Amino acid sequence: MKRTIRTAVAALAVTGLAFGLSACSEVADKAADQADKAVNETYEVTYEVTGKGIESIQFHGGSGSAMDPKLETEAKPTTPWKKTVTLKGIMPPAVMPMALDPADLTCKVIHEGKVIKEAKGQEAMAGGCVAVSPIAG
Repeated sequence: MKRTIRTAVAALAVTGLAFGLSACSEVADKAADQADKAVNETYEVTYEVTGKGIESIQFHGGSGSAMDPKLETEAKPTTPWKKTVTLKGIMPPAVMPMALDPADLTCKVIHEGKVIKEAKGQEAMAGGCVAVSPIAG
């Protein structure tokens, strides 16, 4: 009798585990579908940089992959500088100006008319303006 009960309990445990794993599999599949969609979706941002003595501006312009964006560089830009780009999925919008005198330096990342990242002075030159993708966020 005890052997029959143990066999029944073991069978129930295996059945429960199978149902549990299939439920986890469905959740994982849905998460993968959402990640694929987020990586393939595009969005537009505008970068703005103001200041004097700007030597160069590096920015994510949309080339490369969402996980490995390539930097583009504009040397000796005239200011105020403005550039609108289309980025992919979870690619973070980023603009990094380099200036001789960062005192009046400002960088912004704008999405759908709203500033999503802004930095001024030394902060603008040290780290630039790097925001989270609005698709990921």
